[in-house]
Amino acid sequence: MDIESSSTLTFTHTRLLVTGYQECFRFYRDVLGFEVGWGDEESYYADFEAGDATLALFGREAMADAVGVTEKRSETPRQDEVALIFRVESVNETYQELREKIEFVTEPHDRPDWGIRVAHFRDPDENLIEINRSLEA
Repeated sequence: MDIESSSTLTFTHTRLLVTGYQECFRFYRDVLGFEVGWGDEESYYADFEAGDATLALFGREAMADAVGVTEKRSETPRQDEVALIFRVESVNETYQELREKIEFVTEPHDRPDWGIRVAHFRDPDENLIEINRSLEA
């Protein structure tokens, strides 16, 4: 991908989009022993420290709502099961640079409840990709 340095994508974590959040939370915390970086059994979003990587859990229905695909039931193969997350310097600038090359699922917008500004698009195999930047930045 030929992108100017202002829109360099930095891979931050993999987000598993789950239907059984509490069971998955306990599995990654109690069975695999990952340290919780953020969240708990009731938050329906959590980050786990997994060595040099971060693994996140998020309710599949909540992610479907965020990207506007709630009409796809969580059991169907078309609803997302994973999202790749990339931090960028500016969501707006990266969006402007990429929108000629790809179709975005969501335009840049603030998610104060998540503490980030985001936009979403898909790779050629329909995997969900999020670019974001902290609202505090």
